[in-house]
Amino acid sequence: MGTLRPFSLFETNVPGVFKGMLPPVWMDAEAAPPAIKVDVEETPERYLVKADMPGVAKEDIRVDVEGNMVQIAAEVRREKVDEKNGKVLRSERYVGTMSRAFTLPMDVDVGRAEAKYADGVLMLTLPKTTGAPAHRLPIN
Repeated sequence: MGTLRPFSLFETNVPGVFKGMLPPVWMDAEAAPPAIKVDVEETPERYLVKADMPGVAKEDIRVDVEGNMVQIAAEVRREKVDEKNGKVLRSERYVGTMSRAFTLPMDVDVGRAEAKYADGVLMLTLPKTTGAPAHRLPIN
């Protein structure tokens, strides 16, 4: 008789009942809620924000700026269909929202701010106001 060893659910040669089952949905990277990846650059006059939002329609994006707070939100729709020999084996749909909020060191001049979206990338040009930068108060 061979030696018994524990098996992992992630092995491809799992005996018995697990063989041939589809992987759990949580293992599917496309089923996970999307995240907005953001790069922020600062110049003396403005903040330049680059937000990766692939697969999002321009009409579904919302950018809110209040003082030095920036919030980017979008509605996301994904559909995945797995077919074999013309028959649908699995069809999944995801509809939801993704958002990202962050605080900048200085307030934004909203009247001169600009937003452009192309090729899945949102570009924000956020000019700084001429007021004083945000600062932390000492606690006595």
